[in-house]
Amino acid sequence: MEFVHIPVLPQETIDGLNLKKNKLIVDGTVGGGGHSSLILGFGPDTKVIAFDRDNEALTSSKKRLKAFGDRIVFVHNNFKSVIEYLGTNNIKIDGILLDLGVSSYQLDNEDRGFSFRFDSALDMRMDKDQEKSAYQVVNDYSEHKLVEIFFNYGEEKFSRNIAKNIIKNRPIKSTGELKDIIEQSVFYKSPKDKITSVQRIFQAIRIEVNAELDGLGEMIEELPKHMTDGARIAIILFHSLEDRIVKNAFSKMSKDCICPPSFPQCVCGHKCEGKIITKKPIIASQEEQKNNSRSTCAKLRIFEVKK
Repeated sequence: MEFVHIPVLPQETIDGLNLKKNKLIVDGTVGGGGHSSLILGFGPDTKVIAFDRDNEALTSSKKRLKAFGDRIVFVHNNFKSVIEYLGTNNIKIDGILLDLGVSSYQLDNEDRGFSFRFDSALDMRMDKDQEKSAYQVVNDYSEHKLVEIFFNYGEEKFSRNIAKNIIKNRPIKSTGELKDIIEQSVFYKSPKDKITSVQRIFQAIRIEVNAELDGLGEMIEELPKHMTDGARIAIILFHSLEDRIVKNAFSKMSKDCICPPSFPQCVCGHKCEGKIITKKPIIASQEEQKNNSRSTCAKLRIFEVKK
């Protein structure tokens, strides 16, 4: 199966990165290369450092972006390694794009185990070289830990009952088995409501397997140290958990003081590192939502670094 991924909010992202001024861009989640292709196509002196933890994504994007030659460098690693990479190589960038969440290819490839639309092995690893998979989470975690994950990452109100029934039915080997257990554990009459619970639990397990939220806020807050004046941070996100982290990080970065309001004077020493460009997140147009269903829940938040 070819790694095909339609970039969401394409023009909004290009505009948000302000490529007329900014020339060296990090694509922290290159996927199939859709956004990077648009960035590199903006002008002959634009360059990209492309990260992805999924080897299949890198293989596909290298093929797609081959014509751009040495204007793009590929790195097989999680986007959270960007800080270490830039520091080690003493690089200052003019912008970074993070397209968070799971790709269309990963969802549509039944061998990857991300989707309940297929009855496949429990996997959900974005990096297939890592050890932890959905199978380990579902079959090895304690009931208490499963409840915690389902509440925190899925915001599912029937988390306790779902976790209890998972424990009773172990070992669970496939996405189909897991889907059936979830549907039998929620007290809805509507099939649509049951599927919503399935979506929440699959999301929660995927986030846990790939540690998607771990260190995200801290990584964002470190970025300005490795960026030029006027550089842009553009982040595309797909659920409220990511949105909350990104929004809070941007808010902190835009303030001179982050002391509690009760403090009579500032003792934190925090300095403003720029401004929030998107007071409200940018969402996809009705036309894009019609043509690309993945864009319906996408939000774009942008921050500009000031030195």
